[in-house]
Amino acid sequence: MNAPFVRVALDHPLSTPYDYRYPATLPPPVAGMLARVPFGRRDITGLIVEVIDHSDVPINRLREVEDVCACPPLSSAWLELMRFAADYYQRGLGEVALPALPQALRDASRWARFFAPREYYWLTTAGQAALPDALPARAQALRRLAAALREQEGLDAARARALHPKAMEALKTWQQAGWVAHEAVAFDAHHRAFAGAASAGISASPSSSSPPPLASVPALSDEQSAAVNAILCAQGFAPFLLYGITGSGKTEVYLRVLADLLKRKPDAQALVLVPEINLTPQFEALFRARFADMPGADAIVTLHSGLAENERARNWIAAHTGQARIVLGTRLAALASLPQLAMIVVDEEHDPAYKQQEGLRYSARDLAVWRAKQLGVPVVLGSATPSLESWWQAERGRYQRLTLTRRAMADAALPTVTLIDLEDEHRRGHALFEGLSAPLIDALKTRVAQGEQSLIFLNRRGYAPVLACDACGWVAGCPRCSAYLVLHKPGRVLRCHHCGWEVSIPRACPDCGNVDLAPLGRGTQRVEEALSGAIPDARVLRIDADSTRRKGSAQALLSNVHAGEIDILVGTQMIAKGHDFQRVSLVGVLNADNALFSHDFRAGERLFAQLMQVSGRAGRAGLPGEVLVQTRYARHALYHALKHHDYAGFANATLAERRAALLPPFAHQALLRAEARTLDAALAFLHEAVQAVKALPGAGQVTVYDAVPMTVVKVMNVHRAQLLLESTSRAALQATLHAWQPALRALRGVLRWNLEVDPLDI
Repeated sequence: MNAPFVRVALDHPLSTPYDYRYPATLPPPVAGMLARVPFGRRDITGLIVEVIDHSDVPINRLREVEDVCACPPLSSAWLELMRFAADYYQRGLGEVALPALPQALRDASRWARFFAPREYYWLTTAGQAALPDALPARAQALRRLAAALREQEGLDAARARALHPKAMEALKTWQQAGWVAHEAVAFDAHHRAFAGAASAGISASPSSSSPPPLASVPALSDEQSAAVNAILCAQGFAPFLLYGITGSGKTEVYLRVLADLLKRKPDAQALVLVPEINLTPQFEALFRARFADMPGADAIVTLHSGLAENERARNWIAAHTGQARIVLGTRLAALASLPQLAMIVVDEEHDPAYKQQEGLRYSARDLAVWRAKQLGVPVVLGSATPSLESWWQAERGRYQRLTLTRRAMADAALPTVTLIDLEDEHRRGHALFEGLSAPLIDALKTRVAQGEQSLIFLNRRGYAPVLACDACGWVAGCPRCSAYLVLHKPGRVLRCHHCGWEVSIPRACPDCGNVDLAPLGRGTQRVEEALSGAIPDARVLRIDADSTRRKGSAQALLSNVHAGEIDILVGTQMIAKGHDFQRVSLVGVLNADNALFSHDFRAGERLFAQLMQVSGRAGRAGLPGEVLVQTRYARHALYHALKHHDYAGFANATLAERRAALLPPFAHQALLRAEARTLDAALAFLHEAVQAVKALPGAGQVTVYDAVPMTVVKVMNVHRAQLLLESTSRAALQATLHAWQPALRALRGVLRWNLEVDPLDI
């Protein structure tokens, strides 16, 4: 018998779910169902979080659930994960759970179409023999359709229409001739292994092509074998920090562990997280090659924001229904529904990209560890430069540290790191050529002559960060932000990297009329141009956010690098991590000094990680590797540690400084940001918030700093300010934040505010 009431979480700031009457005409309610409900004047999608027999709200005031989604209900473990994330990150349950779902599930108007039975077609035995000869030679579109039927054990109607505009007519004709068979497959059947798939000619993912051939499996080193054995012997929840130098074969450790897990547990699922979308193609290709014999093309799926909505929804459903055995994705995959999750891998676990910077500001790495503990499964955090938080957990014995000290290839060694002292170059009278020192240019020429590749790392895109007038001091600034406009030479535009404002480069200074406007500083576009001038016979390629705007462009450009069609690669942090460039023997680093004097206490940690990661791109395939770092502070302790590849020494010294200053991981922080039309209004809101928090019981355990403007104070004509809270007790900070929320919601005077727990950017 249907229960009369359900509690539904909505994508709304309030943490309390709403009660609704549940009609007897719908399927029996279950926690985890998606429901279409009236809210105000709209119908929206909500998540049923509880089925109840009684509501405290008078029944005549309760509205009724209108429909439920055909998607199988989300599990209690997933709901528990959402509750934890909502509680820890100070958000409403619906604000966390619903945005974690693909758009096809959040939009009730798409349910009927998305979950409708799917039409599949396949060639009969007669069709395999007769159809190729029955088609005219000039009917190329029909031949493509026939080829797709031959190559794929089942072709869905959508794919058929994409191959031929009149595919349905052709398929009907071929069906009448006995050459093609047809079946409508229900949604829930589609996402299970089909009974008799081989005899019927339908696969679990008919529209996918056959997997690539099985890759050769390299032999493991002693260190890799020890790491694999330690992970496989783990019982229940076991957090591992896989600390391995660049090129030490951490990915091979992941593959071996996953292969053993999926062989021992036929229904098990694994989650593999990577920090960047651009890393997913090479990981996916590697996983598909290694696990080519895994049944079902849905066995390995990717989840990231770069996928088309329908593709992302299909992959999410494959994970949710257990069809996907391995889910590979960026941070949003950490919130995916995987009912049989048995292991989690977080590659490059130190990367700031795992922290969401808008909406729910969660850490995918931290939620992955919590999720592993919740389910009682192993979690492997891999990095050549672990975050100080993870390093400290290993130091105190909470994580088991597994160390790989040698590169996987026997003839591959870590590159030598040389510091090019720009102050010394200046004293010798050696001028820079567009920011490039003579030793660096000479080294690049040598590599080009030897047929080897080089990589130039500069974490600043555009042509120049500033365009200025030498006569009057005018600087091109954004009219909507407190930031300079970046000069982009292709297209001859000035662009704001904060709001997207764009304007043509002026012919003369708008203040004094001077036509001699000068670009100040250098971005990747300017370095690309300079290298083409300094080494004319070199093939130079730039990879950054500007050159990879189109879908698939990053993968295409990287393919050119791997194919050896490029001599010098210029790029930002997009190319600094994870990529296995077999031909790169030289890495040059430009303009790294800025981070040494940042106001952010994490700047040094990030810089060291970036430099170690980009250095690791050199010398990976047996070629002697060299790293040249241009700096004006060659005696800095960070560069000294970099020269010796001494991450452990750098980490322990930095942790000692953090401990003395009571900074994370020895303290816990939260950041309240306010946005208003004026800076005074934002600061006034924060001052009221300070008074509210100081009035709370137990607030004495929390340090509240002064409200201050943010570094970039104005973005899109909105002024921003921030307020930092800190405590050595995580529990005390969390209790204060929970008690503070009602007072914050009662305050007025700002456009919006948000509270971030464990902020990375302060």
